[in-house]
Amino acid sequence: MAPTRWQTENDEAQSRKYVERFARLEARGVDMHGEARMVDALLAPGSSVLDAGCGTARLGAELARRGHRVTAVDLDPVFVDAARLNPDITVHQADLTQLDLGGTFDAVAAAGNVMVFMEPGTERTAVERIAAHLTPGGVFVAGFATDREYTVGQFDDDLAASGLIVEHRFGTWDLRPWRSDSDWAVTVARAAQLLA
Repeated sequence: MAPTRWQTENDEAQSRKYVERFARLEARGVDMHGEARMVDALLAPGSSVLDAGCGTARLGAELARRGHRVTAVDLDPVFVDAARLNPDITVHQADLTQLDLGGTFDAVAAAGNVMVFMEPGTERTAVERIAAHLTPGGVFVAGFATDREYTVGQFDDDLAASGLIVEHRFGTWDLRPWRSDSDWAVTVARAAQLLA
């Protein structure tokens, strides 16, 4: 298995700095939960959520605090160890391109540049594996910076190829309008519902 962009651009020490940086921000009272507020607004109470590429599971932990049943996955062992400090979520070390958790979720969230840190050329496989973990009508929410090699257009193609339909796109997690020159893209896509 080839390394992801995250692995080629960062080492264990940098992963530890990432964990420490977000701990310091939270300790200073910085609002760390904009992503969770947005995802929560899309869900029924008590929904099942997969925090894909969870990092420290900041998003997943907040969604669990809001009453959702959260499973989190990340490939980086430093992040997995940090995420496992939260007793309210189930955490797995896993590669999104090989994801097989044996179940489905009402929502999958991939915040924090997850899609642009995939191994180049594997993004579609990751989206397909994510789509396979969605219940019919389930929602996939992903946010990433637009200044990377993997583009919003490529993401749209990968969503469509995986049977997911784009419902909304925003320029920020606080729902500012999307423009073609936005620095960030937050996409809400949905799996087709089964017909009765």
